[in-house]
Amino acid sequence: MHVLAFAASSSTQSINKKLVTYATTLIQGATTEVVDLNDYELPLFSQDREAELGHPERAQAFMAKIAAADALLISFAEHNGAYTAAYKNLFDWCSRIDQKVFQGKAVAMLSTSPGPAGAGNVLNTATGSAPYFNGVLKASLSVPSFYDNFDVEQNALKNPEIQTQLQTLLDVLVG
Repeated sequence: MHVLAFAASSSTQSINKKLVTYATTLIQGATTEVVDLNDYELPLFSQDREAELGHPERAQAFMAKIAAADALLISFAEHNGAYTAAYKNLFDWCSRIDQKVFQGKAVAMLSTSPGPAGAGNVLNTATGSAPYFNGVLKASLSVPSFYDNFDVEQNALKNPEIQTQLQTLLDVLVG
């Protein structure tokens, strides 16, 4: 089994990238690949741009990464209660190639933020919409108050309850 993982953020300091990268170290019985959305940056989507550019190579490459995976692990950053512009833009381009962006893959979704809500709004949006884009949602987890629950120096969760919840989510994803 091959798990494709990424943070739905373009920030080089993304706490969601820290979380999803850490999570991949806990996956047993599968290979993992963490990709960076910055490698798939595209012009702002519009129908005019699509008419001009067609399906850009970077969007096609991202769709190929999903196609090559058996499962997806995504950690969502929240900007003003919604997806980050970087993720939404890439997703929009990919959905024009195939509306079933997740291609029938098993998906586990994470989110975190510095605050107590743990980016729960965007996680609710993502989990609610996953089936419409042919994602087989297996599990989701919001990690609240990232800096209280994650040791940045050790690159590991320090909250044992959340650690157990994350391991359960990963076991469900690859099980």
